[in-house]
Amino acid sequence: MMELQRILCAVDFSEFSRHALHHALSVARSHRSTVTALHVVAPAPAVVGGGFYFGGENPPPLLLPTMDLQTATRELDRFVRIEPIPGVKVETLVTEAAAVHREILAQAARLHSNLLVMGTHGRSGFERLFLGSIAEKVLRKAGCPVMTVPPQGGDPTVSAPAPFRRIVCGIDFSQSSRAALDHAMSLAQEDAAALAVVHVIDTHPMYVDLLPPAAIDLHTWIEQATAGLHELVPEKVRQVCNVAEVVRQGRPHREILGLAGELAADLIVLGVHGAGATDRFFFGSTTHHVVREGHCAVLTVRG
Repeated sequence: MMELQRILCAVDFSEFSRHALHHALSVARSHRSTVTALHVVAPAPAVVGGGFYFGGENPPPLLLPTMDLQTATRELDRFVRIEPIPGVKVETLVTEAAAVHREILAQAARLHSNLLVMGTHGRSGFERLFLGSIAEKVLRKAGCPVMTVPPQGGDPTVSAPAPFRRIVCGIDFSQSSRAALDHAMSLAQEDAAALAVVHVIDTHPMYVDLLPPAAIDLHTWIEQATAGLHELVPEKVRQVCNVAEVVRQGRPHREILGLAGELAADLIVLGVHGAGATDRFFFGSTTHHVVREGHCAVLTVRG
């Protein structure tokens, strides 16, 4: 089963991060986890007057207001106590750092967190337009699974019997997607959720375009993929969960998002490839698009 003794949830006091905290608390209730709510106070950036951009001399700097550690600690205590969940232990942590994403990663490592939860939006509301900022940097470098929560996704409540009832897991048969499936199956078993494992045959990559039509036996490809998906899910999981194997053709992120929409899924689980030079390419494709465009929480697992 998935070990979730410690969940770290990064918050910035926005409604977007409250949405993420609700998810963290709901998962913690099912797995009897401890949640640490983290707020990182960053130094205020300096903003120069408009005259600088139009040829003015010696423009006076303007400092944006920031929150001191004592005020942030009070705000965080208030933030996590608005809607407590009985039986869930919640701790608070306020730190100060110039690079917020690095501090989040450092605290996740220090606390030996099994899961990191954060919103895809920041206080400005523009996080999804600039996914290259905090959310994506954390996704690229985190050593533990990361759950990103969009503002429009379903919000778990105290009365909900389980955080996730319908889970979609994307499978490309890589080691990372197998690791993702292990987490998806664990979550599904814990809550007796419906689990759809999906493999998408990308009919648009360059190597397919270069092959002659006779070289592509799509029917056999679909049969083999379906059989492969079936073999990945043990019988003990099927005894607890309603499991479906789905093979589709098209662009992976579109098909995964489409299936999640059709099933009204409340969680998508994906594997993330290694943290190297290829990571930037990977984040320009499936995971990047699913996190940016998804209407439910997305759990990314590094293989």
